Amino acid sequence: MLEKILEWCESTPATLISGLCLVASFVWSEGLPFDPAWLSVAISGAPIFYWAAHELLNGEGLKRITSALLMSIAMIAAIAIGDLFAAGEVAFIMALGEKLEHFTVHRAKRGLHNLISLTPTTGRKITSSGAEIISVERITIGDVLRVLPGETIPIDGVIIDGRTSIDQSIMTGESLPVDKTVGEGVFGGTINRFGSIDIRAEKTGEDSSIQKLIRLVKEAENKKAPLQRIADIWASRLVPAALLIAAATYVATSDVVRAVTVLVVFCPCALVLATPTAVMAAIGQATKHGVVIKSGAALEAMSKVSVMAFDKTGTLTHGALKVSDVITFGAESKEEILMKAAALESKSEHPLGRAIVKAVDGTLPPIDNFEMTAGRGIAAELDGKRYFIGNEQFLTDKRTALDEDDRKKINELRYQGKAVVLIGDEEKILGAIGLSDVIRVESREIISELGALGTRSVLLTGDNRRTAAHFARAVGIEDVQSELLPEDKVKRLENLRAEGAIVCMVGDGVNDAPALKTADVGIAMGAMGSDIAVDAADIALMTDDVSRLPYLKRLANATRKTIFFSISLSMAINFVAIVMSVKGMLTPTTGALVHNLGSCFVIMIAALLYDRNFDSPSSTSKAAAAISLSRS
Repeated sequence: MLEKILEWCESTPATLISGLCLVASFVWSEGLPFDPAWLSVAISGAPIFYWAAHELLNGEGLKRITSALLMSIAMIAAIAIGDLFAAGEVAFIMALGEKLEHFTVHRAKRGLHNLISLTPTTGRKITSSGAEIISVERITIGDVLRVLPGETIPIDGVIIDGRTSIDQSIMTGESLPVDKTVGEGVFGGTINRFGSIDIRAEKTGEDSSIQKLIRLVKEAENKKAPLQRIADIWASRLVPAALLIAAATYVATSDVVRAVTVLVVFCPCALVLATPTAVMAAIGQATKHGVVIKSGAALEAMSKVSVMAFDKTGTLTHGALKVSDVITFGAESKEEILMKAAALESKSEHPLGRAIVKAVDGTLPPIDNFEMTAGRGIAAELDGKRYFIGNEQFLTDKRTALDEDDRKKINELRYQGKAVVLIGDEEKILGAIGLSDVIRVESREIISELGALGTRSVLLTGDNRRTAAHFARAVGIEDVQSELLPEDKVKRLENLRAEGAIVCMVGDGVNDAPALKTADVGIAMGAMGSDIAVDAADIALMTDDVSRLPYLKRLANATRKTIFFSISLSMAINFVAIVMSVKGMLTPTTGALVHNLGSCFVIMIAALLYDRNFDSPSSTSKAAAAISLSRS
């Protein structure tokens, strides 16, 4: 019963009623059967009295002394001398601050449920009598399972028959499907893109990779401790000081009204409002720029971030494959090589093939006798001649030759972290096509701006070592960790935090969810990132404009400075009010109004934060140039 009453007292309607009663008490209380301020005290004050008593009885050490205790003392003292408005005003300001704070810390909880929904529920077990669909729970280590093209692999295992390409972005974040053959391992929850494969179950149940991923997200969420409110931190100092000054005032003047006024003006109303109002203004400012900040704690932590950890694919790159290089080894032009390659790939569903087809404008010539070898390549006839396209092993098996000079050119593409597709006929290799994820043009500038703000950048990616190293060089990141699984990213982040760094993780995939939860601040690419990554993160970039990262850091820094400036200003006003109270220049009612000037200043300063410009000079000049061009 008590919990329901307190829950209603803390609700928005109750706070509004409390405020209206306070206004009625101030402007029109005569002639009423009772002072409406009593209702403000009862409604907004009940939770304050409860939490003050609860912490006083159950807290440990200085945690017993909270801002609620100081406010409770002030309200009781004001009621004792008959100044109900002062008591109601203290209660209402505290309730208003709580509502603002709760509004800023609301967090979405759908991410874990979405992650669980990705868990495979059935598998195709091969028995002596044929294939049988069974639940994942019935799969045991050693069972042989068949996975058809397009199906999700149900458990961790090893391929014992067949070739294919596996989309394992859910686990590693790799932008390219990975070719797999007999003897190579596969992860549960990943997708078989092409050939049919038989796998032997190696890890099942809670030991599977997808279940580990879910467990990592849960553990990371539980490890995040809530930040202690600044009003409660100061309360351990304010309460003894307030009581001491109030007692000294009463002893020196024998005026209980002065003593009560000291207690009223000591109330940390501005402290209660300083953080939530500034955070609300910053959240509103960020929303205008396509950045969703889910909590005040995230914004506060962002202002302290010293290390920015990036996943590669979809963050500092576009997360989409494009043809980057066309190399010809014979008389054909690059255009002819690309056209033939696109024609051969026109019936393929492989991501590399689709990227090659997309690179060609116009109508492709028809092909005949199309044959695809999963995980290796394609053979088909074009204009009556047989051609092959695929990996080096596939074309070598077709008796085509690759000389040393050609091999050096191909290895150079591989050194740059690019996927290489070779095209040839029955006599020789005609050319090579390099494909890569496209680096965002602004990525290097972003890393530079973050460095100027005192934030070091590191790269944590599931991509292979060469790809990661080439990308890091291109964008100016020196600290690179490659070939990482989700748990490896979590360990790396934990190591950085153990070294004293405040870490922000930027990612977009399901595999990034544990890292986003583990970091002090998680930022997800909202437009192209997975729902799970967005829900796991503290902040989402809804337009995938990574140039917002330096903006976000500047906004967070300014918000923190605004909060401390607001607190300093309000405390200075309170100090003046205390002196005036001791001298008898203020009553509890006028003292409450004067010390709330600090609260008004806090709100006005926060409002200024909403309209400030936090873009860098370079981005501002670019925007101006774009506007200029659009008008010319």
